Amino acid sequence: MAGVKLQGLSKHYGDFQAAEDVTLDIVDGEFLVLLGPSGCGKTTTLRMIAGFIEPTTGTVTIGGADVTRLPPWKRSTGLVFQNYALFPHMTVAQNVAFGLEMHKVPKAEIGSKVATALDLVQLGHLADRYPRQMSGGQQQRVALARALAFQPDVLLLDEPLSNLDAKLRHEVRHQIRSLQQRLGITTVMVTHDQEEALTMADRMVVMKDGRIQQLGTQRELYDDPTSEFVASFVGRSSFIKGRFSGGRFVSHGGLAVETERRLTGEAVVALRPERIHLGADAASDAGNTYRGRVESISYLGSSIDVEVKLNEIDSVIAQVVNKGRDSGASVGDEVSVTFPRDVPVFAASPA
Repeated sequence: MAGVKLQGLSKHYGDFQAAEDVTLDIVDGEFLVLLGPSGCGKTTTLRMIAGFIEPTTGTVTIGGADVTRLPPWKRSTGLVFQNYALFPHMTVAQNVAFGLEMHKVPKAEIGSKVATALDLVQLGHLADRYPRQMSGGQQQRVALARALAFQPDVLLLDEPLSNLDAKLRHEVRHQIRSLQQRLGITTVMVTHDQEEALTMADRMVVMKDGRIQQLGTQRELYDDPTSEFVASFVGRSSFIKGRFSGGRFVSHGGLAVETERRLTGEAVVALRPERIHLGADAASDAGNTYRGRVESISYLGSSIDVEVKLNEIDSVIAQVVNKGRDSGASVGDEVSVTFPRDVPVFAASPA
């Protein structure tokens, strides 16, 4: 196994910057997730690690060796593609063997390595089937077996769960994470799904416009986002926009909000829905209490989202526990809304 180091990695297509100055130190055995919207540079970064895209500037180091100019088959990386890229005319065993052949593994060793890889993903009993005879989850595991068969130093996953339904995604991401921990293999995964990132990663990288916005653990990015973008992309937030005047934040709708962090000029306060309390659930010393009217209610099963309009401009969404038929407010009700002082505050983004 090996760590991965990216130093000043960039990729330009003419005037377009697909990735810009990406610098990362990925620890040996770590599960790192690159998270962000479409076009943010995460897949470009992954493919530069794999060797499928040559960087414009910067270096890629794996296990201390500079592999920046090496082709994919000369790097010790296994890549699982978004669409799995299985050959329909080959059996499961033949698909896995193909990857070993591309890495020049001696023919005498291929059979045992195929069997070992399929056993890892619990598909040894389906070695003679064709991809069309398998479910999406099984095909995904075949692609994973092919990537792991030659025992790479680094496993790369490009949106590996995007083609699966919601229930199967939950099952397969648990399988991938458990396998990664058991093997101790350095893994880099690309996704736009924040739930996948939050449940699978050791650390997360949030990207936007080809650049890293924030790097940290799930708790660091969720509890202490460094920008409005990160707060909006990792988890959910209500945003109250306004301005600091005399050391106090006043929203554009006229709310005077107490905050522990104080800035100057235009700013944004971010509120997580589970930290907003309604009515009797509000703590009297929490810091910020207002009256508002319930605009909408969204039933989410174990929880309920309650949107409360505080004035003509400001509104927030509170998450309350579903307690059955007696679950609190109804649309049109006037309610008390309370949230704490220790909320994230950011300078307003340029228009």
